[in-house]
Amino acid sequence: MSPMPRLRAALVLGPLLLLLASANAMAQAPPPPAAPTTGVLAILSVKADVQRADITKVLPNEVRETVRLYLDGKISQWFGRSDGRGVVFIINSTSVADAKAITDTLPLVKANLATFEFMALGPLTPLRALIAEPTSAPKQ
Repeated sequence: MSPMPRLRAALVLGPLLLLLASANAMAQAPPPPAAPTTGVLAILSVKADVQRADITKVLPNEVRETVRLYLDGKISQWFGRSDGRGVVFIINSTSVADAKAITDTLPLVKANLATFEFMALGPLTPLRALIAEPTSAPKQ
């Protein structure tokens, strides 16, 4: 084989072999620690059978209480749902139970007009693979 095809083969196969060795080393590594909960996504949904007039009566107090939670640092972000059926909060909390305790104080929940769904949030742990110290490839 002339030097040119060998060089081409080395340029193609070299990085591929390195990638395979890295994937093998990552597969044998212990799993990363679980990500801590650093926030909770809370999705408010107005109940389907609720009348608009019932919401309108409670809304001024709901807005005041929501703003108070934001100013107290309990809600870090809030968004309106594009379907018009509620809002989404990102709550500064380390557990779903704590976030639920916060949302249970809101007037729409107290009046049984809305419910929340919760999802714990944390760091994007697969990023650990990008900052891990490189390991030497296994010797063959």
